[in-house]
Amino acid sequence: MDNLTGAVERRAREYDFTDGDFERVRKLIYEHAGISLSASKQDMVYSRLARRLREKGLTTFADYLRYLEAGDTHEWQAFTNALTTNLTSFYREAHHFPILAEHLVRRRRAGGGSMTVWCCAASTGEEPYTIAMAAIEALNDSAPPVRILATDVDTNVLAKADAGIYDIERIESLTPERVRRFFLRGDGSHAGSVKVRPELRKLITFRHLNLLDAQWPVRGPFDVIMCRNVMIYFDKDTQRRILEKFVPLLRSDGLLFAGHSESFLQNADLFKLRGKTVYGLAAMAQARHG
Repeated sequence: MDNLTGAVERRAREYDFTDGDFERVRKLIYEHAGISLSASKQDMVYSRLARRLREKGLTTFADYLRYLEAGDTHEWQAFTNALTTNLTSFYREAHHFPILAEHLVRRRRAGGGSMTVWCCAASTGEEPYTIAMAAIEALNDSAPPVRILATDVDTNVLAKADAGIYDIERIESLTPERVRRFFLRGDGSHAGSVKVRPELRKLITFRHLNLLDAQWPVRGPFDVIMCRNVMIYFDKDTQRRILEKFVPLLRSDGLLFAGHSESFLQNADLFKLRGKTVYGLAAMAQARHG
């Protein structure tokens, strides 16, 4: 984009949004949620935060950022929600779920009792519900001994996940058998939507959690931690701090799942590669584990 085109586009905007404003946004979202926004995200940031200015009745980004920095807790959450990207689907990165199923079956055969899974980026719920479906199918039990903790930094998407209601297009990729087994079709005013069945919903606890918080309101050990497509938003130092905190929360034989574009190989003293973007505790971490 040349300077003239950029200037024309900026004049056409409802609010003035300077490079300085953008840099303040980048600094604030990094400090608050660990999200590293690239320079290419300036237009995205403008469009999402402009809605907040309208809602608050403010006329400049400078005024909005001053209001935010004054410490309004509700607005900090709205700010974080606005800048969080929530791209998800049922059985996303499907190669992980046979590995998950095998791991749960092995743990049950070993007499491990109740099993626990932490989904760190629940978004609108498709991932934790997929985990629940995989557990029910793998263990051939409509009430398997599996408990799923599903957390996210975005309270808006958590509310949708908790409700478990989706447009019917969201389940088009699922087999007819899975649709019949795990979803209820809406009728009347709810035609065109589906709701997860109660046996699926009761396996999951949804909770707000910011991975950058000093203390996490979670208790291990977990058999599985699903932290997929989360680390890509953090810089290397932040990734390291989060992985270090995962170590004592994961069972010595537990699995950590990452997203397809993520790699933890630079933290080989903590986690060792066990499969395609699947990790287990490294020997050093296991020794420290206990």
